[in-house]
Amino acid sequence: MILAALAVAVAGVLASAPFLRAARMLVVLTGRPARAAEWLTPRGGVTTEDVDVPTRAGTIRARIYRPPGVPARHLLVVPGVHAGGLDEPRMSALLTRLAMTGSLVVGLPVPDLREYRITPAATDDIEDAAQWMSATPALAPAGRIGLVGVSFGGGLAVAAAGRPSLAGRLSAVVSIGGYGDLPRVLRFLCTGRLPDGTARAPHDFGLAVLAYGGARHLVPADQVEAFTRALRTFLDASSAQTTDEAEAARLLQASREMTGALPSPARDLMQLVLARDVATLGARLLPIVPALGGDPALSPDRSPAPAAPVFLLHGTDDPVIPEDETVELARDLTARGATVHWLLTPALHHADIESGLGAADAWALVRFWSGVVAAVR
Repeated sequence: MILAALAVAVAGVLASAPFLRAARMLVVLTGRPARAAEWLTPRGGVTTEDVDVPTRAGTIRARIYRPPGVPARHLLVVPGVHAGGLDEPRMSALLTRLAMTGSLVVGLPVPDLREYRITPAATDDIEDAAQWMSATPALAPAGRIGLVGVSFGGGLAVAAAGRPSLAGRLSAVVSIGGYGDLPRVLRFLCTGRLPDGTARAPHDFGLAVLAYGGARHLVPADQVEAFTRALRTFLDASSAQTTDEAEAARLLQASREMTGALPSPARDLMQLVLARDVATLGARLLPIVPALGGDPALSPDRSPAPAAPVFLLHGTDDPVIPEDETVELARDLTARGATVHWLLTPALHHADIESGLGAADAWALVRFWSGVVAAVR
């Protein structure tokens, strides 16, 4: 009886290990509570190394984050649409904290996403980088990696994960705040209408990105260069807003000055961007959605389903990529035979981690993340 009781106890501890590792990982990732995060963070620090990743379009400068000790997981992480890439403070902090949890992390700043463009070439870059990392013994001793995408990088990562070249190379695919169908997301940004017919105010940054990518469809050819320069400056200002308010203000003023020198219709469109007039600008952009988002390589639900387990995490009330995208993508991939785990949580506001979770939401997040921890190697 004693041996049986001991066996049950040991089995219980082993069964709870993924939960314990997941709870520890979330504490370290969020830094909350601060005392526990400090206690759980391993000593020795994270080291970084920049490396050139070969792709069919050339090399991408990526960054390796090495944890203290032997890595328990090997991850390729793709940020979303942001000019800062890996130097953006929030992304740098996320990748560093991931490494603190015992993961070897390669951060891949996809060039087109850094240029505010969502293109099929971005999916190709993710595919090529995943092949390279999984084939590099120093970065993936078992020849398999976990692929993680954030925001628009999440949708592109899931789309890339189903490609035949990555069969057997991925232990899991994780999308944080990602999407299933890019045209559906772009229509939401233009109209504020969700699939169930309800309305939500979309974030104006997504519309500005759409206008930037579709400039040649919106203004005469001789206005495209000046229009995109003014719009790029506005997007840079929006990107800097969360980290450097003075720089954001300077860039915004520069965008206003550029706008004043534009001829119509480029000036009219930029004035809508600067005024953050989502309704009027969205109506102007809606006709170009098929041209910008229609390529199957941009949408997971139009691409082959991944063979590796898929984990979809999404914040509730997301104003950039609605959480409905995760629900619809989970249904689509499951119907096509994929193994899918998904969670909608108030812990995220789009791709930013929120604090002050209730016990039930915290428990749900630990349960979800324990599955990720168990799958990723």
